[in-house]
Amino acid sequence: MVSTQTPICDFNTPAIDFSLKGVDGTMHNLKSCQGENGLLLMFICNHCPYVKAIIDRIIRDTKALKKIGVNAVAIMSNNPNEYEADSFENMQKIATSMNFPFPYLIDETQQVAKTYGAVCTPDFFGYNADLKLQYRGRLDASHKESAAVDIKRDLFDAMSQIAITRQGPKEQIPSMGCSIKWLPSVD
Repeated sequence: MVSTQTPICDFNTPAIDFSLKGVDGTMHNLKSCQGENGLLLMFICNHCPYVKAIIDRIIRDTKALKKIGVNAVAIMSNNPNEYEADSFENMQKIATSMNFPFPYLIDETQQVAKTYGAVCTPDFFGYNADLKLQYRGRLDASHKESAAVDIKRDLFDAMSQIAITRQGPKEQIPSMGCSIKWLPSVD
């Protein structure tokens, strides 16, 4: 497991359309995932200890964000041949057992992750209502540890601000997680 951090937010970069299969068996695209006041696009996976440590808080925060018009979508771009836990069947199992309040999509070719410049799981991209990037930071100060009840909710606070002002916070702390497990390149 290689730990890495996300780059600094490149404000106002437009979201890029995609068409990916969800664990629900249907195809999802940028427009179908977008909320009235924004979109939180997350690159996650099933096996990553960083994601496992925060998944309950991701679910809590995405439910709260939906109430203020910010939808969320999760994309799994890892090579499932490297980690069986990241297979489509296991994605379906975890989404069902944890009752994900967002679509969970598979990026089999990894093209969406490459296009977005995703580097790790979790990697969060927060867009405003115009689908312009306003947040590329962490969920909160925890990493692979459980968090204190009163921990500052960086991502939730940033997305709430974006829903109201369309602008993300100037100061952002990068997300940290496991590197994306890329498919072997064919040269």
